[in-house]
Amino acid sequence: MAGLGVGICGAGWVAGEYVKAFTRHPETRVRGVFSRTRASAERMLTAQGVDAPVYETLEDMLRRDDIDIVVLASPPAVHARQATAAARAGKHIVVEKPVALYRPEVLELVEAADKAGVRSVVSFVLRWNPMFRTIKQLLADGATGRLMYAEADYWHWVGPHYGQYSWSHTKAGQQSSLLSAGCHALDALRWFAGEVDEVYALSAPGFSGSEYEFHPNMVGTLRFASGAIGKVSSLLECRTPYIFNVQLFGELGTVRNNRVYSPAKFPGATNYAEIPTVLPDSGDVTHHPFQAEVDEFVDCVRNGRHSSCELADAARTMEICFALDESAASGHPVKVRGL
Repeated sequence: MAGLGVGICGAGWVAGEYVKAFTRHPETRVRGVFSRTRASAERMLTAQGVDAPVYETLEDMLRRDDIDIVVLASPPAVHARQATAAARAGKHIVVEKPVALYRPEVLELVEAADKAGVRSVVSFVLRWNPMFRTIKQLLADGATGRLMYAEADYWHWVGPHYGQYSWSHTKAGQQSSLLSAGCHALDALRWFAGEVDEVYALSAPGFSGSEYEFHPNMVGTLRFASGAIGKVSSLLECRTPYIFNVQLFGELGTVRNNRVYSPAKFPGATNYAEIPTVLPDSGDVTHHPFQAEVDEFVDCVRNGRHSSCELADAARTMEICFALDESAASGHPVKVRGL
């Protein structure tokens, strides 16, 4: 069976992780890279030991018949435009989070992918994290029963010591704390606790003299369609190592990251049991499991099935992000729009 050709947009750390993942997969081969800077693309390919052309324009790469999948690991401001062009060219698409910085761009991309009939996956990569998978299995096994409260936190100082900071601290480059990184925590809540009907959010400035053009710190409350309530927080300017929390409280038990208390599942339990697994903030590269995401997506392309985080699904997470940002700006609760 002929291998699937892959084109990469971008040449940063994340792009390099995708090059590794697709190179390791026995049914795919990286057949080209497009980046704003040719030298950075060439350095990335050399570092990964991959022999592939660097294209001057995205259009040049999309014209290649031997490229079946296009990965958008470029800056967020151009994700939607580039992914829409790839979909219209008939390429299956992998899109880094956030899908886009504006609601109309997300809807246009979803429509383009649907019309073209291409497969898609959005890289809310923590859905493939081992702790996330463990929690998902605990929920399926009835360890918590009906959820009553759910919360997730993304606490991470993203400052000048990060390469992305040069553009991620700008409103044009990232728009908000949630769209920058906190959307991982929000997507976790959706994945574990279901759809959200209404939100209310507050935001706050960061350090004195901060260069952020938007409030880097926010907290939001959520009302889920199930009737449960919840909280999400995203802190980008705070003196702390990276912390990612997931806490799910139910009528039969509670999950707090990799700890579970569930007399229903573990009769006689008197306290939390700890499950050894890879946490989302472990610092181990496996907490960002790009390989698992790529492996699932290649199978979807090969077998014509939908991925577990396709565009239409991820768009619902994006819609809640937009609603929370709207609430923080207005100071009022906001109903989440349907798609």
